[in-house]
Amino acid sequence: MVAPHSDSTAFCAELLTGLKAEARRHALARRAGCDPRLGAPLAEQLLAEAPPPPGALVAGFWPMGEEIDIRPLLQALEARGHPLALPVTPRRGQPLIFRRWRFGAALARGPMGTSQPAEGEAVTPDWLLVPLLAFDRAGRRLGYGGGYYDRTLALLPGATPIGCAYAAQEVAEVPAGPEDWRLPMVATETGVVRCGV
Repeated sequence: MVAPHSDSTAFCAELLTGLKAEARRHALARRAGCDPRLGAPLAEQLLAEAPPPPGALVAGFWPMGEEIDIRPLLQALEARGHPLALPVTPRRGQPLIFRRWRFGAALARGPMGTSQPAEGEAVTPDWLLVPLLAFDRAGRRLGYGGGYYDRTLALLPGATPIGCAYAAQEVAEVPAGPEDWRLPMVATETGVVRCGV
C-alpha cells in the first residue's frame, strides 16, 4: 500500500483544514455536471485494466447524490463470483465496518445520506472501492471530511484500495496531511490512473 503521508509542503492543521474546505467547494461544483451513468464505462475500464484477483472479497459503496454510480461494477463483480460487502458508517472518529452484502439484500438508511446493509456478518475486504471528491496523480484523495476511509485503510494494510471517480474529478494537487492515505489507483470512465508512477 502507498505510504499515508503527503510529500507536498507541510501545512499547519488550521491552514490544511481551510485548504481542504476550499478544495471541496471546487470539487463539488466540478462534479455537479457529471453523469452518474458513467459508472458503466468505469466498470468496463477497471475490469479490463485492473480486475481484482479471483475470489477477492470486494467492498464497494452505495452511491449517493451525484457520485459516480458503481453499481454496474458491483453487479459485474458479483456475476464473476466475487463476494461483496458495503460499509456501515459508525460514529465519528471510528473506522468503517464492512458487512457482507449481495444484490437484493435489504439496505438501511445510514448517517449523512448513506445506504448500508440492514444486516450481515462483519468481514474484512481484500479490495476496497473508495468514493472521493477529488484526486491527483500522486494518489492523494479528497473525501468528505469525516476521515473514515483514512482511519479504515490504516487498519487494512493488506487490502487494495481503488478510488472510483469521474475523470473530471482529477486535479493538479489535493491538499493532504500526514493522516491522509494515498490510493495506488483511481478508476474513471476513461481508464485506470496508476498513481505515483
